[in-house]
Amino acid sequence: MKEPVYAAAREAIDERAHQSLSDLETLAGINSGSRNIAGVTAMSDAAAALFTGLGAECTRETLPQWERVDDDGEAVAEPLGPLVRLRRHVPGAPSVLLVGHTDTVFPADHPFQQVWREGERLRGPGVADLKGGLVVMRDALRALEESELAGRIGWEVLLNPDEEIGSPGSAPALDEAARRHDLGLVFEPSLPDGTLAGARRGSGNWTAVFHGRAAHAGREHHLGRNAVVAAARFIARIDALNGVRDGVTVNPAFVRGGGPTNVVPDRAVVRLNVRVTSTADGDWVAREIEAARREVDAPPGYVVTLHGGFSRPPKPMTPALETLFEAVRRCGEAVGEEVSWQATGGCCDGNNLAAAGLPNVDTLGVVGGGIHSADEYMEIPSLGRRAALVATLLLGLARGDIDWPNVRETGTEEG
Repeated sequence: MKEPVYAAAREAIDERAHQSLSDLETLAGINSGSRNIAGVTAMSDAAAALFTGLGAECTRETLPQWERVDDDGEAVAEPLGPLVRLRRHVPGAPSVLLVGHTDTVFPADHPFQQVWREGERLRGPGVADLKGGLVVMRDALRALEESELAGRIGWEVLLNPDEEIGSPGSAPALDEAARRHDLGLVFEPSLPDGTLAGARRGSGNWTAVFHGRAAHAGREHHLGRNAVVAAARFIARIDALNGVRDGVTVNPAFVRGGGPTNVVPDRAVVRLNVRVTSTADGDWVAREIEAARREVDAPPGYVVTLHGGFSRPPKPMTPALETLFEAVRRCGEAVGEEVSWQATGGCCDGNNLAAAGLPNVDTLGVVGGGIHSADEYMEIPSLGRRAALVATLLLGLARGDIDWPNVRETGTEEG
């Protein structure tokens, strides 16, 4: 990968490094917490503008409302920001799906709102997760489209507004897009040392709402049905699942219920997260959670309802994914980057793409750390290095120097 087309792309990325960093600072300056719809909308507009001039058709799509159970156990529906889609269709050619998200975990009233440079690091909300990845994605695609290889492969960019809350509205769009393409690239940040995520565990979230019966704690305690006690029995039952199967963890993470101490509480809410390494484990733990619900629900006067389930299936290391990782490793050698990967307990939209059958590398964004906290940072040099890595991959696919891991025998659908 020493031909002039590769060198020219890397030189162009280096020449624009200052502007790319400035673009990232602008994006990170927009608060786009998942539930800040005005902010996510503004971020979506800024992200769409970032990709202008690449010859892609850009559309914004309204997603269905996010239906959830609030902390009091009530069903609510909330709006989501717009999904941004850019498509560069090349008839008859294989195609790539590139995925990122426009939301962050920082709400509009969070104190972490500033963006600043600190030596070789940029600090700020979303600089690593995932706004730095958006700039990497744009710079790599620009290198492709400005090269002599433009038009040899198709591509689609999908930017969703709800990844940080599990992609509840955009999951169907991810699934539909994944089935049209031949490989996927997701621009979550790498691990802090630059290592990529390989196989990923699956994740599910449940909310259990416990309904009992209120009564005076002294005069008529025997008539009450204590929802907090029922919730405690449920938590003990599901916590005992930890350690039964390798790779399965159950984490009761939120409990709310009760009130005055002289009242038997009639409602409690428990939220829990589950991680699994296989579909079979997921089926098992779902059955166990339901069994725990039935046990607590059985005594007269109690009603327990469960909401939720698995939103991100496990992402195993398949032969096609191994082929793709090996291609990325070769591209890393070409740009002077050592590329390695390891299994991780985290999950992202790469899990969704894999569930739809699309091999994908899902940590091609910047190198950084402290994500989901006020310590978030990204390594400034990684902005250009990762763009060069992805550009080399795209150019290699277009030139035929890199084999596609999963080209469909009957050709691709419109991508």
